[in-house]
Amino acid sequence: MNKKEQDQKIVELLHKDCKLSIESLATMLNMDTVEVAARIDELEKQGAILGYGAIVNWDKVCGSDMVTAYIELRTTPQSNDGFDRIAKRIYQCPQVKALDLMSGSYDFGVTVEGKNIQEIALFVSEHLAPMEAVTGTATHFVLKRYKGDGVILTKPSLDAREVISI
Repeated sequence: MNKKEQDQKIVELLHKDCKLSIESLATMLNMDTVEVAARIDELEKQGAILGYGAIVNWDKVCGSDMVTAYIELRTTPQSNDGFDRIAKRIYQCPQVKALDLMSGSYDFGVTVEGKNIQEIALFVSEHLAPMEAVTGTATHFVLKRYKGDGVILTKPSLDAREVISI
């Protein structure tokens, strides 16, 4: 396995389980622990690994105390900066959990979280819509999340009814 393939495999394994030890990673990759630690350190310095965290089913932790919305944002690109200056203004807001430049009928996909629908509506009407470059918004509220970050969040309910055959 070359260095690039090793790095990719390390990142994939850590992404699936950030609690894996250096020793476990080394065993799984048939590498030396010192080499694995050095590769991880280099990936962190390069900004390839930005942080470590758990994949959380927030409904189980907070109940329905949080609301997530996806906002489609149409904008006019700024001269010299394109979409970057608009993106910077948006991603600095603490409500924004993800921001993506999109192809298609809108320019940005914005994922936001709030305590309730009104809080998100207020964020859109007071922060996003008034921006000079914004030409339109469409907000979609998440009703139920089934899968997040590649992990299935809900267990299918088992049908406890007995089969009756005649």
